[in-house]
Amino acid sequence: MGERTSHPPGTFSWVDLATTAPAGAKSFYGGMFSWEFDDLPVGDGNVYTMCRLDGKAVCAIAQQQEQEGSRGIPPHWNNYVTVDDVDSSTAKARDLGGNVVAEPFDVLDAGRMSVIADPTGAVLCMWESRESIGAELVNVPGALTWNELATTDIGPAKEFYGQLFGWTLEDMEGGPMTYSMIRVGDRSNGGIRPLSEMEAGVPPNWTPYFAAESVDDTVSRVGELGGRVLMEPVTVPAGRFAPVADPQGAVFAVFEGDFDD
Repeated sequence: MGERTSHPPGTFSWVDLATTAPAGAKSFYGGMFSWEFDDLPVGDGNVYTMCRLDGKAVCAIAQQQEQEGSRGIPPHWNNYVTVDDVDSSTAKARDLGGNVVAEPFDVLDAGRMSVIADPTGAVLCMWESRESIGAELVNVPGALTWNELATTDIGPAKEFYGQLFGWTLEDMEGGPMTYSMIRVGDRSNGGIRPLSEMEAGVPPNWTPYFAAESVDDTVSRVGELGGRVLMEPVTVPAGRFAPVADPQGAVFAVFEGDFDD
């Protein structure tokens, strides 16, 4: 269950952490999810740490770039969507009103990527796979299971991503807030919601969710490992989730409930 050998275009396929303290992050996330770490040299003294479960890649950790820190960008998780052709998808994102943060570039032999910002300002990566498909395991405890956009303007965001990736966006009814389910074909792939009053001043952003056997047990370890619980676990129709921050401030969420295979 959850093993992948490819990701269809339009699917969230990878996340990596840009952090000011890779060693501290490894200690925190190893305690949270029992990840195994494989440090890979990527040139100029830099290291890209693959995080694995049962030997399968689930995400990665890397030193945050100096230019990001100098611009006041805090440690954060980058979210990746697989595309057939990153060059044409990047050009399309620009035509649809997005901004190109980083033009397409090769990542060694692993693949080719770019970084864009949607019309509301949320940053997202696009991935054209070559030797690396991205995550080899998803939707099991400790692996990626969901990606969510919190934005100031849902309408333009939905229009942008629907046209860019061919997503179908299904508005969920009966909840306490507007929530749009992202679907690729007949599979759920993430969600879009408005930024809440509690998030005043927070810019639009994508957040990864990692699966957990028990949200309560997982959240109970956050403080012990030096992180912060941003909201106590919340029950939703599909299960329970809680947003948290690691010791360097990078935000993610944990989810317990119904998972796709």
